[in-house]
Amino acid sequence: MALLAAGRKNRRILVGIAGGPGSGKSTLAEQAIAILNDRVDGSAARVPMDGFHMKQTKLEREELVAFKGAPKTFEADAFVSLLEQLKFARQPVSVPAYSRRIEDVVPDAFSIDGNVPILIVEGNYLLLDTPPSDRIMPLLDLSFYVEVPPDVVRERLKQRHAAHGLFSEERNQRHIEQVDMVNYETVRASAPRADCWIEIETLR
Repeated sequence: MALLAAGRKNRRILVGIAGGPGSGKSTLAEQAIAILNDRVDGSAARVPMDGFHMKQTKLEREELVAFKGAPKTFEADAFVSLLEQLKFARQPVSVPAYSRRIEDVVPDAFSIDGNVPILIVEGNYLLLDTPPSDRIMPLLDLSFYVEVPPDVVRERLKQRHAAHGLFSEERNQRHIEQVDMVNYETVRASAPRADCWIEIETLR
């Protein structure tokens, strides 16, 4: 209720939920938004950093496909610009999203209305202290880090990568160990910068 009250005082509240790949950030964000909107309809919306993956064509052009998901494969400057715009916007703002069905970015996937007072921002790299991602955290009014054990993360990622059958099991396992878990450790190192921690111990 404190968030709702603060968000009604003519300024937007940006709440960050950070965590490594497979940590359940999106699920937590959706749950928080459902609770807030249940109390006051239209009070919260989600802003996913995933919409700022580099487009697949750019990854291929710059030979970064094998590192997809690493900090260097995100358009962090564009994400910061969006957050700066959303912080003070009083009109609808279009937001991109990432589709796991096609493994690529969908521009203008949805819009956020100008009168939504609380935005739940979720992504891997909200807490990094290296440029250009270091410009994200100062825009957040409150930040959470989601801590999940590595074995749980591996199992979640295995299920996620296999869900749409786009890649071989061998490719998925290699990507998990060589990219996802490396990114997991990068995000984990940024965790002390969060205001609060949320610990999850199981797959559910």
